[in-house]
Amino acid sequence: MVILALTVSALSVFAQQGAALQNASVAMQEQAIAEKMRASIERQVASVRKQGNLAVDRPVGFFVMAEPEASFDQDFACTALTPMRATRLVDDAARRTGVSADLIHAVIQQESAFRPCAVSNKGARGLMQLMPATMEEFGVVDGFDPDQNVSAGAALLKQLLARYSGDLNRVLGAYNAGTARADAVDGVPQIAETRDYVDRILGSLAPRLLP
Repeated sequence: MVILALTVSALSVFAQQGAALQNASVAMQEQAIAEKMRASIERQVASVRKQGNLAVDRPVGFFVMAEPEASFDQDFACTALTPMRATRLVDDAARRTGVSADLIHAVIQQESAFRPCAVSNKGARGLMQLMPATMEEFGVVDGFDPDQNVSAGAALLKQLLARYSGDLNRVLGAYNAGTARADAVDGVPQIAETRDYVDRILGSLAPRLLP
C-alpha cells in the first residue's frame, strides 16, 4: 500500500510538471506571435514616419476609429497628416491624373480622415483605403505610404470617371462597393454603407463641384 501511495504521488507530481511545461510552451508561443505582430507594426510606423510631417502616438486603445469607418492597426494610432502635407499630396495627385483636387480630398476625408495608417475591417489600407487587388493593379508596394496610396487612389478615380462618363454617383458607388456591384444596378448599389458614403461625399462637394 505504501508503494502504491508513493507511485500515485509520483504520477501526480509528473502530471503537474507536464501541465506546467505545456502552459509555459503555450505562453512562449503566444509571446513569439505577439513579438512578430509588434515588429510588423513597428515597420509600418517607420514607413509612415519616413514621409515626414507626421506624428505617431503610442497606444490609445486596442482599435481607434477614424472618421467615419476606418480603424487602425493594434498597438498604435496615427494622427492625421498636417494640412500642408495633405494639400501637397492631393494637389500633386490632381496634377498627375487630371482628377479634381476637391474630389480626391473629399474621398480621403471620408475614407480615412487623412490618417495614413487606417485599416478597414475588410483589409483596405491607407489614406484612400486601397484593397490588396487595387494596390497590385497600380503597383503599390506599401499601402501605408501616403504618396503611393494617394497616387493609386487618384488613378483609380480617373479610371472610374472615364468608365462612368463623369457620373459621380456611379464613380463613388463603384469606388466603395466595386465596379461589379455598380454595373449590376447601373447606378449606386443599394447598400446602406455605400449610399451613405456617396451622399456624404457629394454633400461635401456640393458647394464646389455640383451645379
